[in-house]
Amino acid sequence: MSWYRPSDVGWNLRRQLAGVGFAARLFGRLLLTLGGSLRRFGLVRDQIHFLGNYSLAIIAVSGLFVGFVFGLQGYYTLQRYGSSEALGLLVTLSLVRELGPVVTALLFAGRAGTSLTAEIGLMKAGEQISVMEMMAVDPVQRVLAPRFWAGVIAMPLLAAVFSAMGIIGGWVVGVLLIGVDAGSFWSQIQGGVDVWKDVGNGVIKSIVFGFTVTFVALLQGFQALATPEGVASATTRTVVTASLAVLGLDFVLTAMMFSI
Repeated sequence: MSWYRPSDVGWNLRRQLAGVGFAARLFGRLLLTLGGSLRRFGLVRDQIHFLGNYSLAIIAVSGLFVGFVFGLQGYYTLQRYGSSEALGLLVTLSLVRELGPVVTALLFAGRAGTSLTAEIGLMKAGEQISVMEMMAVDPVQRVLAPRFWAGVIAMPLLAAVFSAMGIIGGWVVGVLLIGVDAGSFWSQIQGGVDVWKDVGNGVIKSIVFGFTVTFVALLQGFQALATPEGVASATTRTVVTASLAVLGLDFVLTAMMFSI
């Protein structure tokens, strides 16, 4: 008779299912905290400043350089077909539909997501979470909820900044450096971009990504082992899991939006 080993497939499957169940319950609890978080909006406001304002520089600079690259690549591609005046439309649609929400989410995961995971993990390692529970203070309501809703609010705003800076970068390269007509650049954007269909889809994506990245960061921090190695491992898992989730959800959302 062989002894039961923790490495058995059944044990690992049960552990994974338990993890999925815990994550689902935690996500449900966070959604139910919306009313309480709005009543104590000061906590959410502070976290918006922490997550959004401190991520603004890298988001804006990245958006500007992405716009530079798209301006160059787009111009030389469109020039082959005599459509260089559509450069503004190409840059804008690429940013507001796709690159703005996706790249912002990836940068947000690397900058703000890791910070959230490390903060929650260190609170757990320092037994602050346990002390709150002993004092009958719900750590989900007091610690996780303000950070969760702050991430959901900050993500669309950062995506809008990224797209705006990208459009400016495309204008600088296309109009100021290459010599595309400025009137054609802006008129193509005005006539070809639909507010609800193009910009609205990008906003929906950024909101979904905000939910995803922030929840993954908080979950990994809340489940981190109370050791330096455990916090470091949880921070790494946050970047990997959130990035893969964003890319997978981007495909699903894009397929749904183009099929409607």
